[in-house]
Amino acid sequence: MNKRTFKIAGVAIVAASLAFAGCGSREPAATGGTAGAKVAKIGVIAPLSGDLSALGLGIRNSVDLAIRQANEAKTIPGWTLELAAEDDEAKPDTGKNAATKLASDAAVVGVVGTLNSSVAQSVIPVLDAAKIVQVSPANTNPSLTQGAAFATAPARPNANYFRTCTTDSVQGPFAAQYLLGEGFKKVATIHDKKSYGQGLVSEFAKAFTAGGGTVVAAETINPDDKNFSAVISKIKGGAPEAVYYGGEYPQAGPLSKQMKAAGLKIPLMGGDGIFSGEFVKLGGTNGDLATSVGAPVDTLASAKPFLEGYKAAGFAEGYEAYGAYSYDAANAIIQALKTSLASATDAKSAREATIKAMASVSFEGATGKVAFDEFGDSVSRVLTVYAVTDGAWAAKKTGELK
Repeated sequence: MNKRTFKIAGVAIVAASLAFAGCGSREPAATGGTAGAKVAKIGVIAPLSGDLSALGLGIRNSVDLAIRQANEAKTIPGWTLELAAEDDEAKPDTGKNAATKLASDAAVVGVVGTLNSSVAQSVIPVLDAAKIVQVSPANTNPSLTQGAAFATAPARPNANYFRTCTTDSVQGPFAAQYLLGEGFKKVATIHDKKSYGQGLVSEFAKAFTAGGGTVVAAETINPDDKNFSAVISKIKGGAPEAVYYGGEYPQAGPLSKQMKAAGLKIPLMGGDGIFSGEFVKLGGTNGDLATSVGAPVDTLASAKPFLEGYKAAGFAEGYEAYGAYSYDAANAIIQALKTSLASATDAKSAREATIKAMASVSFEGATGKVAFDEFGDSVSRVLTVYAVTDGAWAAKKTGELK
């Protein structure tokens, strides 16, 4: 998760069709379309306000861009696509209400979201009951696609749910392998008790110990904590060489700052939940580490249309870590809609057919190959380790889990 608004030198502004009026405000402009065409809506459920709004707004804007481009290209003849964005405030109950609202709108035929795995647990059943396809650009908890027994007996709980990002069962071990390869043998772990953080730490710890490392302390915090002196004192006695944190940047930044101030001058490493420029603003320091899904977007030739389009649209917010994955999630839905809406009389009647069509979606997206396995997981397992360098995130290593 990176508050990145990349400056892409020499990139030409795309055609005037992408220079959308009004995109500089916090509310997206109308998505365009063809007069008299039937309407189908793609929803977004993400935190559009609060501590994680930087990420949520990047998700919303990226979906908006995909919809605009599809309408401009008349990708689905006879149909106009519209955006229906709802704020989940990063809260499960609010997310459930947002899903209920979207499900009650007969024009909604697909949803991109959520950001948080804990919110997804409330949203997925609502959308599944309404036969609405959901594609997350950010949920990494393995149980969402493979069930609670994912490690021993994976079974898909909801046929409507897909994701364009990889999972914690890949991300956690990838981080563990990186630290072990860099000579770190003793770590302390901390998580925020939420589904994402707890799952990430669990997968990391298993891989780290299996690789010969030692977890010298395993502690937790509360998601709204601000003073971390007690947990820092507990882990300090174990003389860890690094701290692995499962959670998000609002707590991770101050935790890193307070660790260093207390004399624990070691790297804090986390997953995609801390991969944001906000982490550095809140206290993250040089040497801190994060993993995030995929390769750096600005290095990918496949991401050029997304990067150019986002810049031309003039959104007030950056696309952040999940922008390209949200763009790909929206385009995956659009690809499925090309099949499901072809003979549909209205959007609602195409919901179930859209879920079925999603299983066969395969295309080259901004992030690379976009396709799904039998569980609805992305077939891509690429990740990148980033380090805070001179006050900003810099890529250190990109690869797949060995």
